[in-house]
Amino acid sequence: MNVKTIAVEQRPHRSARGLISRKPTLTAVVLSLFASVGVFATCAILYIISSEFSIFLNHVGAAEFFFGTRWEPFMEPRSFGILPLLAGTMWIVVISTIFAVPVGVMIGAYLHHFCGRKRGLWLKPSLEILAAIPTVVYGFVAVTLITPVMKRWLPETEIFNALSAGLVVGFMILPMISTLVHDALIEIPKRVREGAFALGAYPNEVFFGVEIRAIRARIFAAVVLSLSRAFGETMAVTLAAGAHPNLTWNPLESIQTITSYIVQASMGDAPHGTIINSSIYAASGVLFFVTLMLNLLAYTWIKRQKIGISQL
Repeated sequence: MNVKTIAVEQRPHRSARGLISRKPTLTAVVLSLFASVGVFATCAILYIISSEFSIFLNHVGAAEFFFGTRWEPFMEPRSFGILPLLAGTMWIVVISTIFAVPVGVMIGAYLHHFCGRKRGLWLKPSLEILAAIPTVVYGFVAVTLITPVMKRWLPETEIFNALSAGLVVGFMILPMISTLVHDALIEIPKRVREGAFALGAYPNEVFFGVEIRAIRARIFAAVVLSLSRAFGETMAVTLAAGAHPNLTWNPLESIQTITSYIVQASMGDAPHGTIINSSIYAASGVLFFVTLMLNLLAYTWIKRQKIGISQL
C-alpha cells in the first residue's frame, strides 16, 4: 500500500447531515415548499372559516348559536341553534364507538393470537377492504338492509334513524381500530407474555391484564382517530340518518348531523352573501374545532404515558 492510498483512507469523511446543512440546495428549497403546502392550506382554511364565522355571529349572536335548541335556517322565523346538529353528530359518534371499539380490539387479538398464517393472508386484507368501500354504499346498505331488519324487531324505528347510521359508521372505522390494535400487539416483547405465563396467569389474564395495559395508549389513539372519522363522516350519515335536526334522546328517530347540514345547504339553496351561506362556515367551524380538540387530547394523553411498549 503506497503513501497516496494511506492518505486517501485517512481522510476524514464528511457526514451526510453536514453536507445537507452546509448550504441550502435547490432540492432542499423545493422540498421545503412542498412541506409548507399543508401548513399554508390549514392556515387558509382557518382564516376563511373564522372570518365567515365572525360575520355569522354578528347577525345571529353567540348565545343563540351555541345554546339554541332549534335549527331552522330555511323556514320563517329562522333559528340557528347548533345543539340539534351537535346532538345528532354525537349520536353517530357514540353508537359507532360503542360498536367498533370492543369488536375491533377482539379482532386484533384474534389476528395476533389465534389466526394462523394461511388464514391471516386473506382475513386481514378482507377487513381492510371495508375501509376502501365508498361511504355512499354504506348509506344505501343502512337504508335498504339494516333499517328493515331493525323495523321487524322495533316497529317504531323510522326509515332514517341514528342507530342504523351509527352502526354503518362503526363498520367503516372497524378496520382502523383492528389494524392499530394488531400492530400494537405485535410490538409487545415476547418476554412480557412469557413472564406472565411463568407466573401462572391464564391466557385471558395475560391478554386483559398485561397486553391491553401495555398498549392502552395505542388503543386510545385508535379510538380518538375513529372518533374524528365518525365525527366528520358525511355521505353515509346523510343517507341513513336523514335531514331532520331533532334534539332527541331516542336513537330510533331521524336526526341531522353537522356534515349533513353542510351538504344540504351547499346544494344551491344558500346564495352567496346570505346568512344561510354564513351558517355553513359556522357549522364547519364547530366541526373543525371539535376535531382539533380530539386530536390534541389524544396527543397530550399519549405523550404523558411514561411507560410505552418500547420500555417494557
